[in-house]
Amino acid sequence: MTPLDPVEKLDAMVREQIIARGIKDPRVIEAMKWVPRDRFFPQAIESHAFDDAAAPIGYGQTISQPYIVALMTEALEVQADHRVLEIGTGSGYQTAILSKLTKEVFTIERHKPLLDQAFETLSRLGIRNVRFCFGDGSVGWPAHAPYDRIIITAGTPQVDDRIFAQLAEGGICVAPVGPLDEQSLIQFTKQENRILRKQICGVKFVPLIGEGGWPT
Repeated sequence: MTPLDPVEKLDAMVREQIIARGIKDPRVIEAMKWVPRDRFFPQAIESHAFDDAAAPIGYGQTISQPYIVALMTEALEVQADHRVLEIGTGSGYQTAILSKLTKEVFTIERHKPLLDQAFETLSRLGIRNVRFCFGDGSVGWPAHAPYDRIIITAGTPQVDDRIFAQLAEGGICVAPVGPLDEQSLIQFTKQENRILRKQICGVKFVPLIGEGGWPT
């Protein structure tokens, strides 16, 4: 049997891991089809790019399982005119997905080599609507607030109040919240300065390190 090429593997990933598991937002599905996931993997493990699993990218960080990326993106309910803050750039894969869905993405990462690599990868893909920041994302990026949407891509014991302060009225924040060994994926909605929460599912992420997350 002839091995599948990357395009065929990507199509199969979206079909079997995303659509078959209930992701329905057509814009999210199209973004997942557009972004070449293998471009965000270290060369040594590139053959695992389309596996139904998270994978290490160095510095104790991971690129999330495709389904979880799609699930978090769908829960974020991103619109074309939104400004989105991403806390935890990592490989830049989630960043790229968001860039196809909205006007502007602001992404922050505490590991400079990962941030630099993500910048290079997104640049090679022709993505130009992302701003990058090296710093402690656990307290957000207040310089460009308010944000219509905020996504946290690492497990946090709680969402710091400074994050919610940067969320626009009517805005949504999606984050994995809970202890180190397991978290709950939560959709937070800001309504009349109240924070409403909806639990989505159980997940396990690497820890969000910083002033508003876990200690170093």
